Amino acid sequence: MKATPSLRDQRRAQLADLKMPGALEALDEILSGLDGGSLKAPAALSALLAAQIALRNHRRLDAAMRSSRLPAVKMLTDFDFSFQPSVKREQLESLHTLGFLERKENVVFLGPPGVGKTHLAISLAIAAAESGRRVYYGTLGDLITSLEEASQAGRLLHRMKTLSFPSLLIVDEIGYLPISRTGAMLFFQLMSRRYEHASTVLTSNKGFEDWGEIFGDDVMAAALIDRLVHHCHIVNIRGNSFRMRHHTELHRALGSTRQSTPRDTQKPSRSRGKEGTAT
Repeated sequence: MKATPSLRDQRRAQLADLKMPGALEALDEILSGLDGGSLKAPAALSALLAAQIALRNHRRLDAAMRSSRLPAVKMLTDFDFSFQPSVKREQLESLHTLGFLERKENVVFLGPPGVGKTHLAISLAIAAAESGRRVYYGTLGDLITSLEEASQAGRLLHRMKTLSFPSLLIVDEIGYLPISRTGAMLFFQLMSRRYEHASTVLTSNKGFEDWGEIFGDDVMAAALIDRLVHHCHIVNIRGNSFRMRHHTELHRALGSTRQSTPRDTQKPSRSRGKEGTAT
């Protein structure tokens, strides 16, 4: 007579049939908690579902990192708000609920180099990727180069569609490198295609008043800004550079190390006998 599977084996089979590997991996530990009395049924169910959601988000993030060209993993929880008091935590936490994606709104981070603009932009991209949205990252220079190359190869329309499709496009480092007039026109076309259709997050070390110089055309820059800020959240960051802080901390640490080490260490003298040999 065939033995009846245990309740544990039945639950494992059910989770496998439902294709829930995250929950399946956590099942034994959760059931042990139930058996030992450290978990109640509602908490155990929550833990089981949380394990599956965590695995799903991890897989989404892995896929997003491959397809979106995100240069690093930067999370909002890693951002030091105490170092940048001009950044309102409530505003950033609200943006990370991703309501702006549903409303097809943009986000623009403005501020000097090193204050955390890219960190916050990437953290929004990761939140979007974990929620199942498609994201794409590029510096302004890289995006324009890809558009110019596509134009020369007769594939501009296809490239425009590719960059218009993601729910969230990150355009990083506006204002760092010079842009050709052709490149500026192509970027304007891309932003016009995304206007009120998908969200874009942009970072710039220059204020809007300097964008005419960046794009080489005041009229085009004004039209671009008009489209971007029509439905937009603007985050002005006024503070010191995180990178300079790290350099300062390293300099101080090295300085304290030098101060604690005597500059001249006098070697003990050696007494010698009449024959000149050490005694």
